[in-house]
Amino acid sequence: MPEFPIFDGHNDTLLRFYQNDDVDFSDFLSEMDSGHIDLVRARRGGFAGGFFAVYVPNPERRIDPNNMPDLSRPYTPPAVEFVFSQSAALRQMADLFRLEAESEGQIKVVRTAAELQDCIDKGIFAALLHFEGAEAIDEDLNALEVYYQAGLRSLGIVWSRPTIFAHGVPIAYPSSPDIGPGLTDAGKRLVKRCNQLGIMIDLSHMNEKGFWDVAALSDAPLVATHSNVHAICPISRNLTDKQLDAIKASDGMVGLNFATGFLNEDGAWDSDRPLDIMVRHLDYLVERLGETRVGLGSDYDGARVPDAVGDVSKLPNLIAALRDAGYDKRLLNKLSHQNWLRVLRKTWGA
Repeated sequence: MPEFPIFDGHNDTLLRFYQNDDVDFSDFLSEMDSGHIDLVRARRGGFAGGFFAVYVPNPERRIDPNNMPDLSRPYTPPAVEFVFSQSAALRQMADLFRLEAESEGQIKVVRTAAELQDCIDKGIFAALLHFEGAEAIDEDLNALEVYYQAGLRSLGIVWSRPTIFAHGVPIAYPSSPDIGPGLTDAGKRLVKRCNQLGIMIDLSHMNEKGFWDVAALSDAPLVATHSNVHAICPISRNLTDKQLDAIKASDGMVGLNFATGFLNEDGAWDSDRPLDIMVRHLDYLVERLGETRVGLGSDYDGARVPDAVGDVSKLPNLIAALRDAGYDKRLLNKLSHQNWLRVLRKTWGA
C-alpha cells in the first residue's frame, strides 16, 4: 500500500481509448508506452483511482493533449447532436464495465463512498463514473435515471460548449469566467434531479452565471473537480476568489487541475517548468478553502501536464514537492484522498 493513496478528481482515459483504434481498453491492465494512466504505472505511483470521465468529442476533431488550442481568442466548440452523444457515452461506459469484469477484481466501479473507502483500504483500483457534459441526457431526464442505475455518480452539466442545459465557459486567456448566459429551465430541472438522486454536480466547465445559478439551486456541496486559481492564472476555466468563497461556504471542494495552461501564470502550455506552480495553486486553495476542501483533479489523458508529473508513475514527485513545502503527513492524506471521500459521503449520503 502507498503511504499516500491518491484518488483523483478527473481523467480522460475513457476518451483516449475511444479515439484510438490501435489499442483496446483492456490494454489498461498492462504497462503502456503512451498516455498517462494504466494499472501498472498506477501501482507504481500510488494512484488508487479516480473519476473516469465520459466525454463526448466533436466528431470532426480529436483531443490531442500535445496540440492545445490557441487561447488568445475564446475557444467555443460547437454543440453536438444527442444521438451521436448517446452512442459515444454508451461506448465509453461499456468499455469501463468490460474493463472491470476483465480485471478479475483488480478494478471496481464504485457507487458509494463506503465502496471507495474499501477499495483504497484493500488496494483495489477504484473508478468513479463521471460525465463531463450532459450532451447524452435528454431534456426529460429519462436517460439520467438509466445512467444513474448503471453507476453514474458525478455529472458536469457542461463541457466548454453549449447544451440544452447550460452554456459552458469558452476557454480564453486572459479572461474572466463571466462569459455567456447561465442555466436553461432544463438545466435547473437537471440540478434538482441530481440533488434528489445524489449525483454530484461538477462546476469545472461552468461559466460564472451558470456557477451562480447552480449555487442558488443546489442543496449539495459545490464541487469543481478539476479547476485552479484565477488569481494566479487568469484563464476563463479557473475559479475567482468569490467562487472559491462560495465553494467554502457550501463545504464543497476543488481538485487541482494539472493542465499547464491552467497552472502557468502566463497561460502557456509548455510543460518543462518546475512543480512550484502546482504548489502555489495548492497553497492558495488550502488557505482560501481550508485543509478539508482541496484535492487533486489531474486531467490526465486530456491535457498537457508538467513533465515532472508526466504520468501517474511520477506522482511521488508532487508528494515530495509538497513535503518540501511543509505539507505534513496529516495534510497530505487529506489532499491525496480523504477530502474526496469526505465530500462524496456528504453528497451521496453513503
